[in-house]
Amino acid sequence: MADVPGRPDWGVLRGMMADLQKATKSLPDLQRRMLEVTGTAWSPDGMIKAVVGPRGHLLELDIDPRVLRQPNSKALSASIVQTVRAAVENAGEQSRELLSGSLPGDLRAIGDTDMTTFVGSHDADVRLRSEDRE
Repeated sequence: MADVPGRPDWGVLRGMMADLQKATKSLPDLQRRMLEVTGTAWSPDGMIKAVVGPRGHLLELDIDPRVLRQPNSKALSASIVQTVRAAVENAGEQSRELLSGSLPGDLRAIGDTDMTTFVGSHDADVRLRSEDRE
C-alpha cells in the first residue's frame, strides 16, 4: 500500500511498538543494573579516592595518611569535594551508557539525547552544594 499523506505508516508504528515492548520487558534488569552503578575517582595527586553510589551518595572515601604530614584543611577539603564530584560524574556516565544501550533508537532520538531527565539527579546534591559556596 502506498504512503498516503496524513495516514500513519503502520510498518513503522509496529516496529516502534516492538522496540517499546522490548525495552519495557528489560526494565527490571535495567533498574537492577542502575542501582549497582558506582563511580570511582582519584584526586589528581592520587592521595584521595572516592566511591559513590548510583545517586551520588558517598560510599567510600580513602585518604592516604601522607596527606596529614602537611596539614592544610582547606586544600584537603577542596580535593575531597573535587574527587567526589569526579566520582559522581563517573557514575552518571555509566548510567547514561546503560540507559542509552537499553532504550530503542526512536526514544533516544526524542529530545533528551544526553539522558539528563533520567540521570540528572546523580550529581544534583554535589552540584547544588558547590553552587552554595560560590
